[in-house]
Amino acid sequence: MNEWIRDREIRGRVTFSIDDVRNAFPDVAETTLATAIQRAIKSGRIQNVRNGFYVIIPPQYALKGLIPPSYYIDALMEWLGKPYYVCLLSAANLFGAGHQRAMQTQVMTVAPKSRTSGRNSLIQWNYRQQIPDGLLLQTNTEAGIMKYSSAELTAVDLVQFADHIGGYQRAATVLAELLENLDIAKMRDVMPFTSASAIQRLGYLLEFILEENEKADMLFELLTGNKKNLKLVQMRNDVEKREGCPQNRWRVNMNVDIEIDEL
Repeated sequence: MNEWIRDREIRGRVTFSIDDVRNAFPDVAETTLATAIQRAIKSGRIQNVRNGFYVIIPPQYALKGLIPPSYYIDALMEWLGKPYYVCLLSAANLFGAGHQRAMQTQVMTVAPKSRTSGRNSLIQWNYRQQIPDGLLLQTNTEAGIMKYSSAELTAVDLVQFADHIGGYQRAATVLAELLENLDIAKMRDVMPFTSASAIQRLGYLLEFILEENEKADMLFELLTGNKKNLKLVQMRNDVEKREGCPQNRWRVNMNVDIEIDEL
């Protein structure tokens, strides 16, 4: 087993699955293979990042014994047979919005959740109905590539999945750092993959919290181009509607208080 792992490593194949092991040792009993894999894990040679999927630990991570998901996420998702992209705070960080960092690598994929069991404390899974491939970017990593959301998709996700990052105040703070990367014209391509209410909330934050009136005007024009009337929405659905809240063109009831952090 150690020789086989070493051979893969020198060939640049730093991940493998249990099926790869079975194919490499077809005449070896399942219990023997399982024992050999456990020995390799205990010796710090490999890491089980998902039950049935393993990563060979490179020297730079040998002391910690934990490999960042960016090292293997593309290979893992290919093995799972699911589309993905690095999202939310993790994606924003790639654009230089590092004031608010995620403790885990946030990854977006499609429902349902994989049947492959096993928890990875370094990954936070998020789910949407469809992955918009045309809105994804790609960066090189130590062992391959990693897909992540464009600045525009990241901005919408921060609002649509605000409860996954700690709320709208945190979303607004990250948006403030992401602004210089936003091309509002490209929001036209994002809209089919989100809801009108998410765009309304984003527009409200741009105009009234971040005071980005030009960007807000452009987004409002895109949103209302095919819509005669916007439905009234609350900034937070789990909080009661605020009575006497000033009306605004986004038709957002601002039922929470938001102040962005100092950057």
